[in-house]
This record gives sequence, C-alpha cells and structure tokens, in this order.
Amino acid sequence: MRISFCCTDTRAEPWLQGLRAALPEAEIEEWHPGAAAADHAVVWAPPQQFLDEQAGLRGIFNIGAGVDALMKLRLPAAARVVRLDDAGMGVQMAEYVCHALIRHFRELAGYERDMAEGRWSFRRPRLREDYPVGILGLGVLGQRVAQAVRQFEFPVRGWSRSPRTVEGVACFAGDEQLDDFLAGTRVLVCLLPLTPQTEGILNRHTLGRLLPGAYLINVARGAHLVEADLLALLDSGQLAGATLDVFRTEPLPPEHPFWREPRLVLTPHTSARTLRDESIAQIARKIRALERGEAIAGVVDPSRGY
Repeated sequence: MRISFCCTDTRAEPWLQGLRAALPEAEIEEWHPGAAAADHAVVWAPPQQFLDEQAGLRGIFNIGAGVDALMKLRLPAAARVVRLDDAGMGVQMAEYVCHALIRHFRELAGYERDMAEGRWSFRRPRLREDYPVGILGLGVLGQRVAQAVRQFEFPVRGWSRSPRTVEGVACFAGDEQLDDFLAGTRVLVCLLPLTPQTEGILNRHTLGRLLPGAYLINVARGAHLVEADLLALLDSGQLAGATLDVFRTEPLPPEHPFWREPRLVLTPHTSARTLRDESIAQIARKIRALERGEAIAGVVDPSRGY
C-alpha cells in the first residue's frame, strides 16, 4: 500500500513520521511531480497537478474538517474524499463559541472598558431565556457546540439541511423552516459547510430575521458572510456585534473596515486547529478499514459538498 502526502503550508516531516509510525505496513512519501502512483493520499489544499497525476487514488483524506477548497478541483473518478470527523476540533470549537457567547451575554467587554478607565460599575443581569442560541449546521462540530452551550442553560436551537434530532435542541430543517429558526434566535453561530447553496447565507435578509440586538459568531467560512450587510446591520442596531474567526480574504487586509469596528471581535482562523496526533490516528484507522472493504464515517457526498 502506498500513501502520498501533499499538504500546502504544512510542515511535512512531523506528519510523515506520525503516519509511518501509525501505518508501518505502508510506503508513505511526500508527493513531488512525477511521483509513483499511490493508493491513498493525505492532503490539504493540493494543486490540481497532484490530483491529475494521481488518477488511481481510492481515498483522499483531508486534514481539516472543511473540504470546500478540495471540492472545487477535478478529483479522480474512483476516489472517495474523507474529512476528519472531529480529531480534537470539537472541544476547541465548543470552548471558543462558549467563550464568545458568554463574553457577549455577561457584557464583559463593557466591564473591561470600565476597568481600563478606572470605573467601578454594574450592569443589570440578563436573562438566559432572552438569549436563545441558534446553531446553523448540526454536523459533528455543530452538535458538539450545541451540547456545550446547553450546559450553561441557554435555550438552544439548531438548523440543518436535512432533519436531525439532537437531545435538548429545538431542531429545524430545510429552507422552509429557516426563517422560523432565525426568528427565535438572538445569538447565531454559523457552523455550516461552505457550498454553493450556503455561500453568502449570512446576509441582510437572514441576519435581519434574528431577534433585535442579535449577536453573530462565525466559525465556519468567511464566504458565508456578506460583509457589507454585517456592517449595515451593526449601524442600524439590528446586530449588537459579532465574533468572527473566518474571513473572505485571509489574512484580513490592514485596510479592511472590520479592523476599525469596535463591536467586532476578530481572531485569525484559530477557533479549532487540526491536532496532528489525533488526526493521524483517525486517518490510519480509516485507511485500514477501507483496505478491508469496510464502511467508514466522514465520506463526502460530492453532490452536497460535505
């Protein structure tokens, strides 16, 4: 069995060492143009040349949860694209979202400003029932975030393309239920995969349907958000603020207006980072299962893009 490693902007050697230790029976090499044909590939943002040369791949294992960039390429006909189910990203995403949610709900930014100016002041406690949290996207990460938010006793709602049942979460599904989901949400968390259907889904109409003074947390992809609409809704008061971890252009350009908007909290696409050891262990298990002819989780449906 031969495995090719092709990951842009990633130090190859630690991954190669880990994969070789986890799959000692396999021949594992970093890809270079003209390399021998492989059975499986471990990738992140590979060039089209790699996929064209490796036309016989049976499995393509993406080292991140999002596969939107990969799905824009021409893929080998027989290859299954496999995303990470979690690999340590779920708990990171849950802690990031809960931090952003509680910082807004408890008005901690206001207290920070007061303390910096030497003011000792109090704010009237808010009621959790007035701050229902809506999770856009109920995949592995979305469900993990929803369960974490529940621990703080916020009402939790969730929306997905197809019907889901999640304990303690009011679930909505499909385009016909999206407006109802939004209308009962004050803190919106985007965890959707990026597809042609979800690009620009955070726009003037959808964000305008939220409860007044709503708050947005986007930890999915920057292309989900129509940036000009966000700024307009902040100015109108429909949105109280937002925490954004992802952007249409990364790094965020210095001249971008987001830098100058005090109601935004910006972080550099760091809400959930790939954990190498956990990812390698998961990839190794799945490759062995595929070699035995077994079904595995995380196989991407090309027609849906996730």
